[in-house]
Amino acid sequence: MKLDTIRNEYNLSALTKKNVDTNPFRQFENWLKAALYSKEKEPTAMSLSTIGTDGFPDSRIVLLKFFNENGFVFFTNYSSEKGKSIEKNPAVSLHFFWPSLERQIRISGKAEKTNHGISEKYFIERPFDSQIAAWASEQSKEIPSREFLEKRFEEYKKTFENNTPKLPPFWGGYNVVPQKFEFWQGRVNRLHDRILYEKNEKIWTIKRLAP
Repeated sequence: MKLDTIRNEYNLSALTKKNVDTNPFRQFENWLKAALYSKEKEPTAMSLSTIGTDGFPDSRIVLLKFFNENGFVFFTNYSSEKGKSIEKNPAVSLHFFWPSLERQIRISGKAEKTNHGISEKYFIERPFDSQIAAWASEQSKEIPSREFLEKRFEEYKKTFENNTPKLPPFWGGYNVVPQKFEFWQGRVNRLHDRILYEKNEKIWTIKRLAP
């Protein structure tokens, strides 16, 4: 494979300090709306990076479910590797990549559990089979086979066939409170636009970075 010959030029748009919103949350919303209306298959997908319990960085894709100026919310099993990592070190980063728009966003911040009410409300709104999957999967634990997992799924499905599944005590949301945003727009000749927002007390400062 000649990977070193693969090359694309980026020329869809530009990003300057003059044309970005002074509020990074509004700038994020503008770009997310564009991604939602684009051909991106998973516009709310984001890479969540943590410092693993073994001391190594660890990344995985999760889905953004809510956001406002208090932070960015996703849901998971609190007993998973990501949950254990966040418990040990709440410093995390989020990364959105929308290749059809030639855009990326990086967000650094601290993750904290959402309150029970937010987790419960979202869990109740999930499809029934997704609720069952949350109960059946002991996320990140070793299992003997795919058949073992499917059997647990069917067992929990029978358990809840006449009852609405309740929120598992080990499952819920995390809210990532941002301290830094970086918006990246692809440009020609690899001279990409990078705009950084950093929080200084209650004020967001804006800087341009070299690509």
